[in-house]
Amino acid sequence: MVYCGEERGSHPCKEDTVTMAKKQYAVIGMGRFGSSVAKSLTDMGFEVLAIDSSEQRVQEVVGSVTHAVAADCTDEEALRALGIRNFDVVVVAIGQDIQSSILTTLILKDLGVKMLIVKAQSELHGKVVHKIGADKVVFPERDMGQRVAHHLVSPNILDYIEISDDYSIIELKAPEQMIGKSLKQLDIRAKYKCNVMAIKTGTSMNIAPYADDLIGKEDVIVVVGKNSDLKNLEIAYSEG
Repeated sequence: MVYCGEERGSHPCKEDTVTMAKKQYAVIGMGRFGSSVAKSLTDMGFEVLAIDSSEQRVQEVVGSVTHAVAADCTDEEALRALGIRNFDVVVVAIGQDIQSSILTTLILKDLGVKMLIVKAQSELHGKVVHKIGADKVVFPERDMGQRVAHHLVSPNILDYIEISDDYSIIELKAPEQMIGKSLKQLDIRAKYKCNVMAIKTGTSMNIAPYADDLIGKEDVIVVVGKNSDLKNLEIAYSEG
């Protein structure tokens, strides 16, 4: 059963009324992660189809997405009938059922989905779905754990984004030792082998800071580097 979000689920709408004018996303699995992705994409103005095998979960999100449908994601014919291959991006956000996640990934790839993003529960799960066709694998629990750990080590760390197995980006709220000093004086590149990409001041962003730019009290420093080097930077400024 497909529901139109803008109708608040008051009545089902036929599949052929789903337009493909805007870039469209399909999100499979309406757990905490999947529903958050679906709602966020909708809020950003994209067309989103939310899919879950649970009618109750579908009803919970129907007012927050463009369309919602209760369907068995491991049923190839059901996914085919939804025109899943026509979506620009499909996100498989299935929770604890790893077998369903793997089977759904395999079916979606066979159906010709253009871009397939899969949530993984573990490194092994991630390796399997990547090998069978996932274009990108995400680890929400692991990534959030990393963010919390980095924040615990240094409360000045506002965000931590892994961009590869070896490199990451951190947002560092300027600690006391940095305030009033220039990038040249701090010499972060020479001391820690990390590069300052930008300096955020309130709502403004300096994406090409000069060596003589001074760090203010409310500034946030955006730094990229090798994970081991970023770790040294964090520890140095957490111990202060």
